[in-house]
Amino acid sequence: MSIKLKTPEQIEKMRIAGKLAAEVLEIVEPFVKPGITTGELDKICYDHIVNVQKAIPANIGYHGYKHTSCISINDVVCHGIPSFEKKIKDGDILNIDVTVIKDGYHGDTSKMYIAGKPTITGKKLCEVTQGCLYAAIEIIRPGIRLKEIGKTIQKYVESFGFSSVREYCGHGIGEVYHDEPQVLHYNADDEGVILKPGMTFTIEPMVNTGDWHTRTMKDGWTVKTKDHGLSAQYEHTILVTDNGVEVLTLRNNEDFPRIITHP
Repeated sequence: MSIKLKTPEQIEKMRIAGKLAAEVLEIVEPFVKPGITTGELDKICYDHIVNVQKAIPANIGYHGYKHTSCISINDVVCHGIPSFEKKIKDGDILNIDVTVIKDGYHGDTSKMYIAGKPTITGKKLCEVTQGCLYAAIEIIRPGIRLKEIGKTIQKYVESFGFSSVREYCGHGIGEVYHDEPQVLHYNADDEGVILKPGMTFTIEPMVNTGDWHTRTMKDGWTVKTKDHGLSAQYEHTILVTDNGVEVLTLRNNEDFPRIITHP
């Protein structure tokens, strides 16, 4: 496994791309209301990336994908395809996932939104999913095994009676969109990978209210829970620092430290 460690110059470009990706999720948030279509939300993301940020939406053209974002609603685990026919309903939970390329480097992030009045289960699921991501970020520092991330996520999620999806994972990122290492969100073999300063990768747990198994729809993209339960996801791009971690895609409205240091 070849894992690329970033130079200070590369890290600065990653910071810029990460900030832009986070900004997209911030600017689209006021528009997430019952009645709007996922196609309209996708267009808002596209217009901001291309016309305001002067950047590139990484998803367009990726393995033939045609949209700026993936928008996954309720029982959709990931890769939901935006549509001008699909209207958001009151109480829906939805994940918007965007990746921005700026000066050749990627920033990848996603978050959950709740349209209108939330259901008790939907709100709790979103809170737990964000919480497990934060718990995983908090333990990151050089010298620990990569698998500690997934172990932390699985333990956190299962303590609330939910499950962590196995079939999809986080990934190394930089000049390459999806690079080594794979970052699993459960306690699994990591091929002995030890975290080192300069590593950049995403952590993007997908959490289901029921069983962790998934099914892929006929469109080849949309992934849903097998048991039709709700699913949620949060994602950040992170950098392993000399003594901790830096969150490269932290949003301004997050009550979480951008940089965490360990003794």
